[in-house]
Amino acid sequence: MDSAVQSLTRSGDVLFLMLGAVMVFAMHAGFAFLEVGTVRKKSQTNALVKILTDWSVSTVVYFLVGYPIAYGVHFFVSAQGLLGDNQGYELVRFFFLLCFAACIPAIISGGIAERTRFWPQVLAGAIFAGLTYPLFESLIWGQNSSGLQSWFESMFGAPFHDFAGSVVVHSMGGWLALPAVLLLGPRMGRWVRGRSQAIPISNIPFLALGSWILAIGWFGFNVMSAQSITGISGLVAVNSLLAMVGGVIFAVIATRCDPGFAHNGALAGLIAICAGSDLVHPLAAFLIGGLGALIFVYGFQWEQETLKIDDVLGVWPLHGIIGTWGGISAGIFGYEGLGGLGGVSFLSQLVGSLLAVGYALVTGYVVYKLIIKIIGFRLDEEEEFRGSDLTIHKIGAYPEDTVK
Repeated sequence: MDSAVQSLTRSGDVLFLMLGAVMVFAMHAGFAFLEVGTVRKKSQTNALVKILTDWSVSTVVYFLVGYPIAYGVHFFVSAQGLLGDNQGYELVRFFFLLCFAACIPAIISGGIAERTRFWPQVLAGAIFAGLTYPLFESLIWGQNSSGLQSWFESMFGAPFHDFAGSVVVHSMGGWLALPAVLLLGPRMGRWVRGRSQAIPISNIPFLALGSWILAIGWFGFNVMSAQSITGISGLVAVNSLLAMVGGVIFAVIATRCDPGFAHNGALAGLIAICAGSDLVHPLAAFLIGGLGALIFVYGFQWEQETLKIDDVLGVWPLHGIIGTWGGISAGIFGYEGLGGLGGVSFLSQLVGSLLAVGYALVTGYVVYKLIIKIIGFRLDEEEEFRGSDLTIHKIGAYPEDTVK
């Protein structure tokens, strides 16, 4: 009887995590359509091919290098050895965590859209998914976490808490993107003689579709981060929901119903709640998500118009700054006095969140600086004017329009 129960539990965990992996995998379609809807028509095909290629390359490098770095587990054994006595749980765990790692190049893609060469960015994404991200992942969630987390606990009273990746995934991706955006410079025509010339988005329905796909998949991203049936939490599900709608409502009010900000507001709320989704009260989650949306609304405007940074999808404020806010917010609203479950430290959350910022900025700058120096990174002016679809893929998103 005990053996049968254990076998059923193992099977349930494998199925649970596989379903979570599929949901998070589907989010990459959301990344693709969010970018397709935001960039100009001449760059839509490129957005779709980039996301799919980055996913594919990330799978290979994370399987061979990244997952072993992060968790000390490799797959160079027989198929029977891979199944083991737990029905291949480690394999589906790899699949699930790969979906997190592959978010890094997908996030960066939106910031550098419309002006980058194809293979240099694929190379950068491979480095991030295979080395940069797994090294940090190992310190927070993986095989090297005991040392750093023990230090946080001894210094500040509690380990650094990031249940579903506000910092480890989203902040990392957004802050890695910033050096790339700065080193590339703005798209042609974005500023003319110092004056801002906003480039309109191409397709609001595609942008909205991307946001919806991401939002639905996010419940796999957050809830399935428990990684076992026994760890599942209804609190995570409802906190994710309340943070999402908080992001939408705050964004709609702040921008007087702007559709782009409304749909990105949902994502801002979901990014913000990842870290503390298993800790905070649902009303706190609503506020965390709402404040995250305000960070995006005003952060995007500040980035574009004051700092003059041409971050096409606003990935630095959306993922980078809001991801950092999500890590810090877990150290505020996670306290029992504010309705949370406790066991967190504000200083641990602050220091851990800032550690990710510094790590991402340094590694992102080094990788992109080397790529620019050795092989080049940006399309030339004629290629950029023509558009990345025709320049790189030899076909546009609407081939009939080019038929003479």
